[in-house]
This record gives sequence, structure tokens and C-alpha cells, in this order.
Amino acid sequence: MVQSDQDSLSEKTPSTEATKTPQSENEAHNSSRRKFLKTTGYALGGLAVGGVLSSLIGCSKKETTDESTTETPATNTGTTEEIRNYNRALMFFTQEQYLIVESAAERIFPEDDNGPGAKALGVAFFIDHQLAGDYGFNGRDYMNAPFYSGEKEQGYQGRLKRREIYEIGIRELDNYSNTKYQKGFTSLAAEEMDAVLKDFESDTAALTTISASAFFKMLRTNTLEGAYSDPLYGGNANMNGWRMRGYPGNQMSYAAAIDQGYTTMEPSSLQDHMAAH
Repeated sequence: MVQSDQDSLSEKTPSTEATKTPQSENEAHNSSRRKFLKTTGYALGGLAVGGVLSSLIGCSKKETTDESTTETPATNTGTTEEIRNYNRALMFFTQEQYLIVESAAERIFPEDDNGPGAKALGVAFFIDHQLAGDYGFNGRDYMNAPFYSGEKEQGYQGRLKRREIYEIGIRELDNYSNTKYQKGFTSLAAEEMDAVLKDFESDTAALTTISASAFFKMLRTNTLEGAYSDPLYGGNANMNGWRMRGYPGNQMSYAAAIDQGYTTMEPSSLQDHMAAH
């Protein structure tokens, strides 16, 4: 049977639909989406946000506006701004609790001529992360009754977990500040914060819920731990706590320096020992 001219042509010549390349299909698809978004007035809060909108409609970098660029802005010195640490996030504290702990830790370990304080070292993040884990849940402690007042050497004897003690202690710290100065703890002047913390340390702040001095001791201990622990745990930012003390951190070996006498070494963290891939 002889095929018709039309049938023969359809076999030899691809249809218009078949000749569309993936690139042309994508362009048509993106154009269609752009048209839809424009005609329907799709926006966030009445304003189209460049970075969000461009990701929805598939715009290239050339199509986006200046506001949607993700480049780090330059500083006055011509260098880019310091990269923010997006791994830092609160795991237990509320924002308000975090700010109170950060302010208290800074008074316990303040910034001075020797180096950064608790705030710059990220101590409050360290405490937050510890309370979110086994430490906060007293995971390695015997927590069953009966509960008696133990000797000083026996440490804490009670049913409250550390995270619960912190929640009560933070609230009482703020309440005591409001009673003493009619202001919340974070609104106090530095010397007023010191006075409140000293009242907790000496049990002058007579609390009915927990021991004020026990809470202060825990806060002080955790502050020092956060300043000098490996940065892996959220504190000691950039190992600056170690640098203040001249501590070399987690060195794998001292063989290269053993015959050099005392020498200052650049600290090393656990992160530095991870194999490069």
C-alpha cells in the first residue's frame, strides 16, 4: 500500500511539539508562571520579595533585582561582613530566658582587656544546648526518692532536673530584680545586675522554690564551662577562650614543639581533626 503524502511527511518531519527542546519548555513554563504571578498579584505582605519571588518563578540572577541578591555586603574596609553562624539556634530557652542568662553570664565572665566575655564567646548558647540534652535531664544521675539533704560533697540531692532548676532560677532572678529595682534583670545597669547576683550567691534572695545559692553556683560553673569547652558544644567561639589562657586546645601531638621550650601554639579544636574530603 502506498502511503499518502501527508503520512509520509509526518514520518520524515518531526512535529512542532516534538522539536521543542527542554530549554524552550522551561522558558515557556517560567514565562507562564511569571505571567500568572503578575496577573494574580502574588506577593508577600503586598510586596514582592525578590529572593522568594525569583525562586518561585525561576528567574536567573540577571533577572532578579538588586534587592534579591544574596551577596554579603561590603564593609567600610572593603572586606565582606563576617559570615553569620546559622548553626546557632535555641534548643531549650525562650528568647527571654536566653537574654537573661546571657546578661547574667556576662556579669560573671565580663569582657575586659584580657579578652572577650561570656556574650562574645557564646556561653548562653552552650548552656542552652546542654540543658536540651542529657545534662538538662540529669541523664546520668540517680533521680529516685527518697530525697534527703545531703552533705556538701554529695552534690545536688533533689527531684528537680537541671533544666527545671534553670527555668525556676531565671524566673526568680527576674522577679527579684523587679522587686529590688522595679525593672527586669536585662534592664538593670551593670552594678545592679552584680548586686542581684551577689544576693543569689549569698542566699540573701530568700527563695521558697529553690536554693538561690545553688542556682548561682550552677550558673557560674556552666558559664566557665561554656567559656573554655571545645567550640563543638556551642561556646568558646572561635577558640578565643583558649587564646586568653594560652591553652592549645585539642592537639594531636606535641612532637614538633617538644624540643623548643615554652612556645605559644595556635589552639586546635575537634573540628580541625576531621578528615578533609
